[in-house]
Amino acid sequence: MSKLRLAIVGAGPAGIYAADILLKAERDFDVSIDLFESLPAPYGLVRYGVAPDHPRIKGIINALRDVLDRGDIRIFGNVNFGVDITLDDLKEHYNAVIFATGGQRDAHLNIPGIDAEGSYGAADFVSWYDGHPDVPRSWPLDASSVAVVGNGNVALDVARVLAKHAVDMHVTEIPDNVHDALRDSSVTDVHVFGRRGPTAVKFTPLELRELGEVPNVDMVVYDEDFDYDEAAQAAVKGNKQVMVMDRILQSWRQRPTVNNAPGEAPRRLHLHFFANPVEIRTDDQGRVAGFVYERTASDGAGGVVGTGERREIPVQQVYRAIGYFGSPLEGVPFDERRGVIPNAGGRALVSAESDEQLAGVYATGWIKRGPVGLIGHTKSDAMETITNLIADRDSWWEPTASAEESIPALLAERGVRWTDLDGWHRLDAHELELGEAEGRVRVKVVPREDMVDISRDERTA
Repeated sequence: MSKLRLAIVGAGPAGIYAADILLKAERDFDVSIDLFESLPAPYGLVRYGVAPDHPRIKGIINALRDVLDRGDIRIFGNVNFGVDITLDDLKEHYNAVIFATGGQRDAHLNIPGIDAEGSYGAADFVSWYDGHPDVPRSWPLDASSVAVVGNGNVALDVARVLAKHAVDMHVTEIPDNVHDALRDSSVTDVHVFGRRGPTAVKFTPLELRELGEVPNVDMVVYDEDFDYDEAAQAAVKGNKQVMVMDRILQSWRQRPTVNNAPGEAPRRLHLHFFANPVEIRTDDQGRVAGFVYERTASDGAGGVVGTGERREIPVQQVYRAIGYFGSPLEGVPFDERRGVIPNAGGRALVSAESDEQLAGVYATGWIKRGPVGLIGHTKSDAMETITNLIADRDSWWEPTASAEESIPALLAERGVRWTDLDGWHRLDAHELELGEAEGRVRVKVVPREDMVDISRDERTA
């Protein structure tokens, strides 16, 4: 076999990194790669999963753009796997497929009241404020006090966006409908709950530092959370990242808002550590009315144990940000427990209970390993998958319709209005132009049909 025709499903960082690594790998065969993306625009999590006031993180887009703009990877956007194109289709047109579809759902929090009105998954909220075309355009921000459950970067993003004043978000690429909703928000207090202590959180120093720099928002921490035992002290001394975050938190303890003392800002962001979720209390109409947690304590080995002490804070909304979860793909094995494609080193397995490889099918990114690690970690993850893909050359599929023009013909026959790289350039330029007119980074186009019309240059006057 002198050529590999590869399909990659998912044009986020994981899919693009995998394509780039394969094209740069040492090999004795030619490679042709097609990226399939369900959204009209590429970049996945970076475009639709990173808060709009994080331009430094969004700088990853520049590296991804460089890969796509080389012109040696085709992209088919607005193509829904399992609907517009199937696994059987891919077998007819390619030698192998890599799934890089990420984790798009929220992990479930199994406590009473979790399904109450006013209880939300962070993924839905993030999709809303990032202008995802497939979520409602409005969001209820009529609560004065809200709870965010989780101690990872997504939890801090959600908390920051809820607490931040709309005027401080306007310069970003935040969609107009999101800006207007934040401008009219009733939120005054945001409470972030984590079951472990301050030295065992999952967010990064950058995220934490940015939280304390939000204008006109007081940071509130509680002295009782900082009575460190030997394990916590060792973590501070032995880990530079923990040490930096501890310094940030300790500096907040010197502010007048410690222990909930009144500050001067109109909004407050409270950090509660050693707080294990127990229940979401509801009113007589089934709406969120309070967040109940059990106070935990260090177990002396870096973990926590319950104390039996329960506390309740009145809130009207709850956002769970305890992790993302993958979604099953039509015709592809799925591990319901872990939310991933069962795999060994990126090689898909016929089931979660089997060691048998599913020939020609691979995974990378969060759909391979679960939603752990930062965006940059997907590079090493993709390297493993690509290495195994190359080694499996003898087990690749034998396509019956491998001509490159066959895929556009198939999509056209099915009436799919796909978008390509030139189309993304048109949409990108359009959004930047909208932003420039308002002195902003960009203004995102949100409706899917508008995105497709602009990309395909099919707008009507």
